[in-house]
Amino acid sequence: MTERPLKLLLVASGGGHLQQLLWLRPWWSRHERCFVTFDAPEARAWLDGERWVAGHGPTNRSVSAAARNAVLARRVLRRERPDVVVSTGAGIALPFLLGARSVGAVAVWIETWDRVSAPSLTGRLVGPWVDAFVVQRREQLHFHPRAVCLGPIR
Repeated sequence: MTERPLKLLLVASGGGHLQQLLWLRPWWSRHERCFVTFDAPEARAWLDGERWVAGHGPTNRSVSAAARNAVLARRVLRRERPDVVVSTGAGIALPFLLGARSVGAVAVWIETWDRVSAPSLTGRLVGPWVDAFVVQRREQLHFHPRAVCLGPIR
C-alpha cells in the first residue's frame, strides 16, 4: 500500500529547534510542506527552496510576540489547511499546535532532546492539548508519562 502524501506545517524557532526539524528530512521530504520559523540568515540558508513563513520573535515570554504569532497561526492554518502540525519548539509553537484542531489537523510536539533535567515550558503548556507527544530520550518519560519515546531524531 502506498502512503498518501500529507500536507505538513513544520513549526520551530530558529537555531537548534529548526535544526531538529531539518533532521526529519527523510520523513517530511515525501510530503507537501510549509515551515514557520524566524527570519534569520540560517533559516534562509537552511530552507532554501522550501516554502516558509516568518514568525514573530523573540518569543521568550513576550506577550506582544505571542499575540502576533496567534494572529499569524490563525491565518497560516486557514490558508495551508495542514493534515499535521509538527513542532520541536519553542514559544512560536504554542499558537500553531493549539490551533491545529480548528482546521482538523493532528498536532505533534517533539520535546527537544536536551531537556532531561526539566521539561520545557512549551512542552508543559501544549502537553495536554496535542494529539501526540514525542520524546527522544527515555529519561524524558519521567516528565511526560503519556509521551512516546522514539529515540534521537538524527
